[in-house]
Amino acid sequence: MTVLTWSDDRVEQLKKLWESGLSASQIAAELGNVTRNAVIGKVHRLGLSGRAKAPSTAAPRQRKARPAQHMMRVARPVSRGNTALAQAFEVELEPDPIAYDNVVPMSQRLSLLELNEATCHWPVGDPSSPEFFFCGGKALTGLPYCAHHSRVAYQPAGDRRRPSNKPQLK
Repeated sequence: MTVLTWSDDRVEQLKKLWESGLSASQIAAELGNVTRNAVIGKVHRLGLSGRAKAPSTAAPRQRKARPAQHMMRVARPVSRGNTALAQAFEVELEPDPIAYDNVVPMSQRLSLLELNEATCHWPVGDPSSPEFFFCGGKALTGLPYCAHHSRVAYQPAGDRRRPSNKPQLK
């Protein structure tokens, strides 16, 4: 590994090239036998900051004029949030007495390995805790959750946009 010594001549040349607006890579190529990172380090140690703007960046770019567009815009249904499972389900969401209010009976609680298509996959608790479990209730057809947790997971768009009664933090 060769150690580069910055001679006074090379430092002066570096300063001139830096002030003229060349990039560190361009300066390294101009000086020869020096890397871009060595140039950046020397510039930093010398405390060089003010640079001339390159001629191409001195004036703001003009935007291309767009031709007037005479298109009729068609309204599309708006879907926000996770729509991967949001199929066109008309689901009757009756209250599930077993999983109501996130109180899940011990006999219904399942581990990850016990889940299947017919059971509710709603996670309850902290996954790193030994008390963590999945709801395990009867899942609605085509959905991963029971009726109660489906109401929580798949809220209609209008309901999500309603202002809540929760106090806003400022």
